Amino acid sequence: MKIYVKNMACESCKIFVKEALEELDITAIKIELGEIEVKEELTTGEKKKLNSKIKKAGLELLEKKQGILIEKIRSVIIDYVYNSDEKPVIKFSVLLSEKLNHSYTYLANFFSEIEASTIEQYVISLKVERIKELIILEEHTLSAIAFKLHYSSVSHLSNQFKKATGLTPTHFKNLKEKRRITIQNI
Repeated sequence: MKIYVKNMACESCKIFVKEALEELDITAIKIELGEIEVKEELTTGEKKKLNSKIKKAGLELLEKKQGILIEKIRSVIIDYVYNSDEKPVIKFSVLLSEKLNHSYTYLANFFSEIEASTIEQYVISLKVERIKELIILEEHTLSAIAFKLHYSSVSHLSNQFKKATGLTPTHFKNLKEKRRITIQNI
């Protein structure tokens, strides 16, 4: 049985879900971002218990098909922004279409209708938060960050960062209190 999970955006979320499943004696076959495959069909009571446990981490089980598709779109985008270091061979729109077996136009319109934001705006928001994270960690230069996040240049990264935050990356780096937004709140 497949179960879809809202806001499951990182490896620590997967670990949290795995532990919750183990506590409830539910056997997981596969745990991916936004999706869990369990061995047996869950009862309504088991679903409620699981949902209650994972809500502590800001996660939530999805039931409706609309929510499931939105979460699948988000999972692909998050994976693309956070786990894709190499320069993409294909355009992001093609990647998204291939992974979700829908045309990009359909996915973009659907996402905009439900989320009141475009896929592009969501990608930019995630990238800006990822840039903030990498700046705070101080492990990469802006050039390395630009390359890692598939920007054509440091200038492109800086312009997009400033447009989204009102600050240049350098000014952000020099702030005493770094303001970040969690993936779940984007």
